[in-house]
Parts: sequence; structure tokens; C-alpha cells
Amino acid sequence: MKNRTASKAARGTLLAAAALLVAGTAPAQATAQHSGTWLYLTVTKGDARSSDTRGTFLLCDPPQGHGHAAQACAELAAVDGDIAALPPKDGYCPMLYAPVSAHARGQWNGRPVEYTETFANGCVMAGRTGSVFALDD
Repeated sequence: MKNRTASKAARGTLLAAAALLVAGTAPAQATAQHSGTWLYLTVTKGDARSSDTRGTFLLCDPPQGHGHAAQACAELAAVDGDIAALPPKDGYCPMLYAPVSAHARGQWNGRPVEYTETFANGCVMAGRTGSVFALDD
């Protein structure tokens, strides 16, 4: 009886490990289908422990997947995919601390892109990153 219980436990462990492996490869398979220019964008409201995260794929050939894909792709094309180089927009934002973290991971013309920045609030993020992280609209 001990061997049967051990055998069932081993099978359960193997099934769980296999499920994790399959789940871990799903994003890789999804991104492999979008070679060239694509970004997975996320915006997290609140502190690092917050679960209020939104995300989407931005594809730029042709623009799709993002609510403002055409505008975001045009803004990124102007800076060759370098999010940190986006020119800041003129405007005023409230001096309210409501942190928002923006993260982008992907490729721009086959070159890896990784970007993470935390802004004082959504207005500051929009003024600094334009349409790229405008995921709420």
C-alpha cells in the first residue's frame, strides 16, 4: 500500500511539473508568433504589492492589439522603439502621489526592448510616455 501511495504522489508531482512547464512556454509561443516588432505592455497602479495590473500586446506591423496602436506605434517609430527617448508632452499634472508602474518587454525591429519606470501618477506617466501605456482608454 505504501508503494501505491508513493506512486500516486510521484505521478501527481510529475503532472504538476508538466502543467507548469506547459504554462511557462505559452507566453514564449505567443511571442514567437509576433517576431520583429512587438511589445507586451503592463501598467500597475499602486505600490509594488498591488494586484491592479493591466496588460496588452502592442503589434506594429500592422498596428493592432492596443487601444491606441497606430498612435503608439508612430510615437515609438519616431524614437526607434526607445521608450525612454519619447519626448515629454507639455501640460500640467496634479501634485498627487498615486504611483503607477509601466513595464514593456519585447522587440523593436528584432532588437530586445526592456523598460520599467514608476511615475508619481497616471498623468505624469501619460505626459512622459504618450500613447504607449494608455491602456485604460
